[in-house]
Amino acid sequence: MTSLITTINPATGAVLKTYEGWTPAQIDQAVDAGHAAARAWGLQPLPVRVAAVRRLAQVLRLQKDAFARLITEEMGKPLAEAAGELEKSAVTALYYADHAEALLSDEKVAIEGVDAWVSYEPIGLVLAVMPWNFPVWQVMRFAIPSLTAGNGVLLKHSPNVTGCALALQKLFIDAGLPEHLVTTLVVAEPEVPATIDRLIADERIAAVTLTGSNRAGAAVGAAAGRESKKSVLELGGSDAFVVLDDADVPAAAAAAVKARYHNAGQSCVCAKRFIVSAAVAERFTGLFVQGVRALVVGDPTDPATQVGPLARGDLREALLRQIERSVAAGGQLLAGGRAVEGPGYWFEPTVVANAAPGMAVFDEETFGPAAAIAVARDDADAIRLANATPFGLSVSIWTGDTGRGVQVAKRITTGAAFINAITASDARVPFGGTKKSGYGRELAAAGVREFCNVRTYWAAGRG
Repeated sequence: MTSLITTINPATGAVLKTYEGWTPAQIDQAVDAGHAAARAWGLQPLPVRVAAVRRLAQVLRLQKDAFARLITEEMGKPLAEAAGELEKSAVTALYYADHAEALLSDEKVAIEGVDAWVSYEPIGLVLAVMPWNFPVWQVMRFAIPSLTAGNGVLLKHSPNVTGCALALQKLFIDAGLPEHLVTTLVVAEPEVPATIDRLIADERIAAVTLTGSNRAGAAVGAAAGRESKKSVLELGGSDAFVVLDDADVPAAAAAAVKARYHNAGQSCVCAKRFIVSAAVAERFTGLFVQGVRALVVGDPTDPATQVGPLARGDLREALLRQIERSVAAGGQLLAGGRAVEGPGYWFEPTVVANAAPGMAVFDEETFGPAAAIAVARDDADAIRLANATPFGLSVSIWTGDTGRGVQVAKRITTGAAFINAITASDARVPFGGTKKSGYGRELAAAGVREFCNVRTYWAAGRG
């Protein structure tokens, strides 16, 4: 008997649909078909692959409204944010369509007496283990450059967004990509660890990428290592939002609200720890709390809504425990802090002041609408606090002096640094983390080449 997957509307708690998880035989058939499709796709000339990626951008925009409703229904994201995933994916597809030739063409190397060059060649079928919080963008961020490079995709999406996962497979076919080139596996939660381990060991799988928890990343990285296969891991984050004493405080506070509460705070790469210079801490905190209390929490299908529900009940329970532990350890609750009673998985936008190392909201990744504010004596103390985390995804620094901000950023270990801007991912620059936030890069040139065979050619003698 196969395991069942039931999707639930997090705004209402109502059951949406039940799916039967696939048997090992069904998964094996999908891997075989995907492997064959990937081999054929890798033989297609780059202009053919580019044309398909350009069509993908068109289809993403054509299906934007319908797909956004599905995202909102399955994981609770406000409709405007859900539609934004589709548009961002379309922009990324066009970026790779426009730049594929420059990113993937052979590079000549000047060596006397030989004809030498470096080639970027596809590696085959890549397993992608993806999370629920950005059901489309997380997949497209990896899939678009991988397909452009000539690879195939075997997608194991989060069970609570199974409808989105299956719709994604159809979307690629609607864009004219070959059948089986992108395949969604339907795997029930209890079967996931063993299934992923088995797939990574399968010789038909060339590499694996995962976006998710540190626990899942450790398991996938270890399995890939045993098989000597390439892996890319984008794991948790607890990004610092550093406000220096010369910052434009109202601008920083307004940006801070957006940075933390987008997607109900359910993002790896978003501000979670607000480290503020003592000179401006009182003013920043007042403006920030005012902005948080003004957020509109409600029906995610209502255009006025800014914060929807959490995606699952277990996520809400985990966040509540983190806040309770933090308050018990000396944190000061300035806003929210409670689960909202009633149907669905709602949680009040929350602010915890007096945060410090040793406190759950400071040390752990908080995946929900909760912000931690810590006060720094000076720049050196702000750097110390920003670095006091096992994570290293990104940092956002606010200052009236860009040069000062860059110097502070250089002393904080992260995969990206933003000065007077909210942390974000963009197709034109690499995305990824350090420390326990993972390794490898997505997007830009680095992302399209992560799953390429970077191959050296050395031809001596006469042609």
